[in-house]
Amino acid sequence: MPNVTLQYLERRLNQPLAQAWQPITADDLTEIPLLGRVSAGMPIEACPEVGSIQVPTRMVRRNTYALRVCGDSMVDCNIFDGDVIIIERRESAENGETAVVMINDQEVTLKKLYIEKSGVRLQPANERMAPIYLRNDDIQVIGLVMGVVRQAELAA
Repeated sequence: MPNVTLQYLERRLNQPLAQAWQPITADDLTEIPLLGRVSAGMPIEACPEVGSIQVPTRMVRRNTYALRVCGDSMVDCNIFDGDVIIIERRESAENGETAVVMINDQEVTLKKLYIEKSGVRLQPANERMAPIYLRNDDIQVIGLVMGVVRQAELAA
């Protein structure tokens, strides 16, 4: 396998996600679990796979793991198909946060989460895609996006 250059992007807090990514250097690496794939499109069945990925230590918190993104529903937040997202395990999200959400204990998806009077709206960051509307009881937040690992060849 050819040597692939990775680009590490850390999330700057209190910034809109599309502008929140700050490139960081990979001086000190830590291994975290790569737990499978997450759909950035239509929700896909949660299919765990066990692996690991090296990330800069400063991107790792208490409950950090990684998922590979499949799809292009989050392109306006600068998260692309094939990226690996660094997730901090959380059970709740603020309105408008980009979260990994489990639907009906079966499917996982990556979307912006909005709490509305009638339930929950999972909003893609891609104007060509429609939001998903669900009842509060149908979803469970499982983590928030804190970073991105991208192959440098894919970087724009």
